[in-house]
Amino acid sequence: MAATSMDQLVSLCKRRGFIFQNADIYGGLQGVYDYGPLGVELKNNLKAAWWRAIVYERDDVEGLDAAILTNRAVLHYSGHEDTFSDPMVDCKKCKGRFRADHINGKCPNCGSTDLTEPRPFNLMFKTAIGPVDDGSVFGYLRPETAQAIFTQFKNVVDSTSRKLPFGIAQIGKSFRNEITPRNFIFRVREFEQAELEYFVMPGEDEEWHERWKEARIAWWEAQGLKRENMNIYTTPKEDLAHYAKACYDIEYQFPHGMEELEGIANRTDYDLGNHTKAQDELNLTSHCHENHESTQKLCILTDDNKWVVPFVIEPSMGVDRGVLAVMTEAYTEEDLGGGNSRIVLKLKKHLAPIKIAIIPLKKNNEQIMSKCHELKKELMKLGIGRVALENTGNIGKAYRRHDEIGTPLCLTVDFETIEQQPETVTLRDRDTMEQIRIKTAELKTYLRDYFME
Repeated sequence: MAATSMDQLVSLCKRRGFIFQNADIYGGLQGVYDYGPLGVELKNNLKAAWWRAIVYERDDVEGLDAAILTNRAVLHYSGHEDTFSDPMVDCKKCKGRFRADHINGKCPNCGSTDLTEPRPFNLMFKTAIGPVDDGSVFGYLRPETAQAIFTQFKNVVDSTSRKLPFGIAQIGKSFRNEITPRNFIFRVREFEQAELEYFVMPGEDEEWHERWKEARIAWWEAQGLKRENMNIYTTPKEDLAHYAKACYDIEYQFPHGMEELEGIANRTDYDLGNHTKAQDELNLTSHCHENHESTQKLCILTDDNKWVVPFVIEPSMGVDRGVLAVMTEAYTEEDLGGGNSRIVLKLKKHLAPIKIAIIPLKKNNEQIMSKCHELKKELMKLGIGRVALENTGNIGKAYRRHDEIGTPLCLTVDFETIEQQPETVTLRDRDTMEQIRIKTAELKTYLRDYFME
């Protein structure tokens, strides 16, 4: 059974070193978190799985790693400067701050109607650029990774000779000045996105929108999420973002409720249309901002020798929400009988922060410890991920710790290993707790097969 409360996950994350509150020793910074020794491994593994599925396993996607600092013009012509703000009111009695369109003139905290007039609240972080901070030259910390993909569209096409359909993928940090960060790492001010902008011929966009919806659902299932814990929400036309023709949200049953995990939007030609020069020559279907600053036509030559501004299908995943989802799904409390229980994080093997824990039966035995170090060095050559030497001195506690952090296999080196021939070790499975004895000479082949299946 998946985690049922956020407190379970928050406790596990801090106790075992997955996620910490940023600047905790100074009282923290709201909506900002740091990934600890195990959290950074889990997050990197999830990103690697996305990159492998989106870029490596396909022949129609290129990668990009664009800058975080963003030219103001990019976010002006994308529409962010106009739309990335909310009308806010403050309650004069309890000092709470809320979106004006959410409260009907009454404070949801204390019921007071003594509120300030609505004021715009900018969701983007502005930063000075250059040696003089006089407000005249500034940029933004990007609020999404997508815009750099659009502005680099022509460079990617020119350098790769791509033809439609094709995509550009990127994983990176984004920043939004969230009014009310909440639900642990679900809604934060600094977060990571994995976004694909998939460019298609106008008229083929609806078919590709459906294809990407199915592909992304299948990918999340491969990360361990159960289909019954997901929901596909089709955004009503009246609620669509200003740039979208249609949008699906893959929702997941988080501890705090069914919420968006990934959006898959049909953005039409809105984005390339906004950033291109010579807009009146390109037969755009979207209502775009008039642009006289762009220096490039963002279009592509088709096989019949026509210039076309592609439509865009955008699967956009929140990496932090992904980490939260896979941890929620994997979290398991098991009753072992006799008053004993254990917490197990049943992560998919490719996501586990530590793939194998090598445990010495006796940590102060020189021969056992030497064999542990030798085995770790050899197993690291397999390239399967992190191999850890667990040296707590208590094998029962070591097993429980690695159950709780999701380590698929524990390998125990004991006196039989160093005293008998052929040399053998014990392998323990996280989920079944079953143990087998295996020859060290066969270990590499066994583990390679285990992690590659």
